[in-house]
Parts: sequence; C-alpha cells; structure tokens
Amino acid sequence: MNYYTTIARYNQWMNQRLYAVCDDIPDLDRQSDRGAFFKSIQGTLNHILVADRIWLGRFTQQPFTAKLDAELYSDFSELRAQRELLDRTIIDWADNLTPAWLEAQLHYTNSSGVTRTRPHWLLVTHMFNHQTHHRGQLTTLLNQLGYDAGVTDLPAMPEFQGDVEIEN
Repeated sequence: MNYYTTIARYNQWMNQRLYAVCDDIPDLDRQSDRGAFFKSIQGTLNHILVADRIWLGRFTQQPFTAKLDAELYSDFSELRAQRELLDRTIIDWADNLTPAWLEAQLHYTNSSGVTRTRPHWLLVTHMFNHQTHHRGQLTTLLNQLGYDAGVTDLPAMPEFQGDVEIEN
C-alpha cells in the first residue's frame, strides 16, 4: 500500500468514527456555534467536505466551486452519506496515483483568487493534512460536549492491528 492510499484509508476510518459519534449528538448541539473556525461541529464537517471536493476537483480536472464555509448539507444524514461516498472516491483515486503524476505541477487558483503552481505530491499531502487539522478541532469540540472519539492515531487503524510485539 502506498503512502497516499494509507492516508486515504485513515481518512475514511477517522471520518467513520467521528460521524458515528456525531450521530449520537442532538441536531441543536451539533449545529450550535461553539466558537470554532467554522463555528459548529456540523459547520466543520461541511468545511472538510467542501475542501476535499475542491482539491479532488482540481486533481481530477473536474472543478468544484464553493465557498469554504458553505453548508452543502444541513441534514446530517445526507452530509454523512456524501462523506462516505467521497471517502470511497478518494481511496479509489489514491490507489491509482503514479510517481509521474505526483511529481507533475498543478496550476490552480485558490479561493482567495491567488494563482499558484505547486507539485501534485505537495498538494495531495496538504489535502490530507487539512483533513487531520480540522478533525483535531472536531475532537476538541466533541470532548467539550462529553463525547470521546477514541484513539485517533494512524497505527490504531484496524488494518494495522494484530502485529506481534517483540520484547527487548
């Protein structure tokens, strides 16, 4: 498994865990402004989805345009279903990345109107880092409400369990 496939699967695993926790939270609590950058838990979940769609659209030459604070889905079930669909899409996409594509340059204009050229590998890494950043914010918001998302470390993914530890 390559690095990006591993991170794409981690992304899916963490999103599944966080959405499962968020499913237990009443709508009002999930949608209330909690002082986060994208205000609420639901606002942060929407932002991650928007940013992922924007980046994946750039990478696949199928542009997706939306404001970074857009509420794509006010209904949590619909938001969750779209997240699950996008996570599967990201994994399939990551499975097919090639070294040549990763080294190639992407010319794009960001949401602030700034045009840049960067290597694909840097921008793909950024997309996954961005997800992790905002999921960290979510775990804080969840903890403040008394919900625990559990261990979020990459080595805790189920596919990495079952290794034999060797004592020194």
